[in-house]
Amino acid sequence: DESLSSRPMRRVTEPLARMGADIETTGAGTAPLRIHPVEKLHGIHYELPVASAQVKSAVLLAGLCAEGETCVTEPAPTRDHTERMLRGFGYEVRREGSRICLDGGGRLTACDIDVPADISSAAFFLVGASIAPGSELVLEHVGMNPTRDGAVTILRLMGADIEVENPRDVGGEPVADLRVRHAPLHGIEIPEELVPLAIDEFPALFVAAACAEGETVLTGAEELRVKESDRIQVMADGLRVLGVEAEPTPDGIRIRGGSLGGGEVLSHGDHRIAMSFAMAGLRASGTIRIKDCDNVNTSFPGFAGLAAGAGLKIEVLRG
Repeated sequence: DESLSSRPMRRVTEPLARMGADIETTGAGTAPLRIHPVEKLHGIHYELPVASAQVKSAVLLAGLCAEGETCVTEPAPTRDHTERMLRGFGYEVRREGSRICLDGGGRLTACDIDVPADISSAAFFLVGASIAPGSELVLEHVGMNPTRDGAVTILRLMGADIEVENPRDVGGEPVADLRVRHAPLHGIEIPEELVPLAIDEFPALFVAAACAEGETVLTGAEELRVKESDRIQVMADGLRVLGVEAEPTPDGIRIRGGSLGGGEVLSHGDHRIAMSFAMAGLRASGTIRIKDCDNVNTSFPGFAGLAAGAGLKIEVLRG
């Protein structure tokens, strides 16, 4: 995957190296990676410089095979799917405030897993139904992990009409059906404590902000600059093409809602950018052409067909 191969990996390889791992990256700190065998790993107590579930999970999973205790301290809450999964497999994981710890050398017990619908994928349709007049959608069996539901909270703060129906627990993960109806949105200052809980959904939320009345301000989201693309800059560039006032900042963006026009936007191979601008087409006065969308098939195969079934006028162009 071209976009994943360009992501900085030293933030993962450095703590693993402290545990004794031998991993080589390119000179730029990206994949491809060379991982050499080592005799043993040892546990560490690691403080995340930036809240990241991916880095946390890498260290904890390495800790399963390490000698002694491995602990990760996070500066803000991040998604806890890995911890829930390990507990589901019978492994003891301890949380002490902002610190998560486990001991190496334990045993995993096989079990059945029910994987709910992905809230990050659902977010595109939550935004789409919120901005399209006359819309009403029900998204079934959506994972509502409390470390992942920030997009729902942010949309509600903006005035979205989202109901959580039939909440239940499936395999240690909270699940619910989401009913969303069109509603007029308004700009907000997004609380920084919600940023880690919606970090992957911000491209879609930026589209919601572009369709809202007033200004939306995001801060504390510098991690967006090191995703599959620099999502702050790429979204700002695309929104400007569509006629929206969007001002990127080092750790966020300011978006003044208004009318959307058509135009050609670049996704830079980032699946979430591509799907977000597809939803923007629901409110655009002209055709939006989105370049370089192949990676959508990696994360959300069938997106175009599902979107068309929900009412989008969407066409996939080859070549």
